Amino acid sequence: MKITPRRLALGMSLWIPNLFSGIRIRRFSDDWTHATVELHINVFTRNYVKTAFGGSMSAMTDPYFFMLVMHQLGRDYVVWDTRGEIEFLKPGRGVLTAHFHVAKEQAAALRERAQGGAKVLEWFETEITDRAGDVVAKVRREVYIREKKRVTEARRA
Repeated sequence: MKITPRRLALGMSLWIPNLFSGIRIRRFSDDWTHATVELHINVFTRNYVKTAFGGSMSAMTDPYFFMLVMHQLGRDYVVWDTRGEIEFLKPGRGVLTAHFHVAKEQAAALRERAQGGAKVLEWFETEITDRAGDVVAKVRREVYIREKKRVTEARRA
């Protein structure tokens, strides 16, 4: 069964670590260029001073850039999330939102750079905002991309 953006969003929202962490995937675009994720602050996702727990904000941003890249590049590439950085700017309360974007042109450039088995490390950035649109945190995620060895070897043959 082919995974559709809608099925993936639903499955990821119901996945136990996300479900109990208050993380809801609102949507993946049909062309895999965008994703929207929400974090609902509650008794399980807040810290000692009743604002968003930093670990919850990290979890809400963890796999989405790599998933967008992976689905755009296809099965001939290895794609991993390798590193993340968060700059906390203000306390997060209520519902927090992060939007992820990987343009088709950017994915095509990554495909070209990874051709022949080259290791590519690419940073992506997003912001976590509250309901008022205020930026709560700035997030950077590094994604590893490499063409699979079987594909590289087939090209050489």
